[in-house]
This record gives sequence, C-alpha cells and structure tokens, in this order.
Amino acid sequence: MGEIRTRSDCYSQGVPRPIDQAKRETLLRDIRTYISDNGLADLSLRPLAAALGTSDRMLIHYFGTKDNLLAQALADQKPAFHLIFDNVDSRPALQSSLRTLWQSMTSGEDVQSVRILLQAMGIACTGPGRFTAYVTTMFDTLTDALTHAIQRCGSAPEHARIEATVLAATFRGLLFDRLITDDEDRTSAAVERLIHNHAG
Repeated sequence: MGEIRTRSDCYSQGVPRPIDQAKRETLLRDIRTYISDNGLADLSLRPLAAALGTSDRMLIHYFGTKDNLLAQALADQKPAFHLIFDNVDSRPALQSSLRTLWQSMTSGEDVQSVRILLQAMGIACTGPGRFTAYVTTMFDTLTDALTHAIQRCGSAPEHARIEATVLAATFRGLLFDRLITDDEDRTSAAVERLIHNHAG
C-alpha cells in the first residue's frame, strides 16, 4: 500500500503555502503607515517586521524581496487626481478643485500618500533608481489631470501643459515646505496666491 501524504507533508517538502490575500492587504496597509512614519531611505525588513508584529521571513513569504515589497506598497499610493479634476470646465471650478487638492494633501485622506511621495522624490533626486519610475508616474498623473482640466477651461493644449506644470511643481514645493516646517498659515497663504495668479 502506498504512503498517504498529507497537506502538511507537502509543505514540509518545500511547496509554498498559498497567499492569504486579506492578510497581504492588511500588511500592505500597515507597511504604508510604517513608511509614512519612519521613512523609505533606511528601510530594513527586520525592524519593519517587528513593528508589524510579524517576521522578516513572513514578509518574504508574502512579497518575495524588499524591493518587491516597496514596489507593491507604493503602487497603491496614487491619489485619485481624476476624481478631483475630471469635471472641471471653468476657472472658478479649477480654483475650487485646487483648494480641495491642497486640503486633501495636507490634512485629508492623501496625507500619507504625500509623505511617501515626498520621501521617494528626495531619494530619486540622488540619481535613477527604484523610485524614479514611481515618482515620474506621480508627476505625470497630476500634470495630465491638470492639463485636461485647463484645456476644458479654454486654454490651448500647449499653454495648458505649461500652466499645469507650474501649478503641479509649485504645489509639490509648498508641500515640502508644509511637511518640514508645519507652517500652516504661511504655506496655505502661498497656495492661495498660486491659485489666484495661475488658475484665475
């Protein structure tokens, strides 16, 4: 009679356990919070695992490598810019949407995404690397959304792209300022000036 092999026997011989997708999503959420609070530059699996109440071996089981873990964590850190700007078709609506974006990025649901993006930007500035594609995609996503909105407000495509670039780049600079200095009054006043001068 042949030997009966159990499910446990299979795993003990190197067959990987199936991924618990709900657990994986929970881990990704907690990883993003950890990155937002502790930074990207010196991220190490062992301290990350300890903070999450798990092991570095378990993180490898779910994500394979540290770089893959980071790639998957960052993939979901993309604010839904199209939801803010897709219905904009007038300058007053554009100004209102820019104020909504600033509020969301400084005190709303996109604060965590902004903290992670700004950290990735700082690292990407040192040279091409694993965060360059993520940062470039984030830049393009906001600039594209603004470009289409500004075109619907009546600007020619070539002018709309430049206007969008000025708005997006200045927003990022002011977000850096706000995150570092925590000066709400000054940075918010600067955003109002930006909106008045470039979106009015």
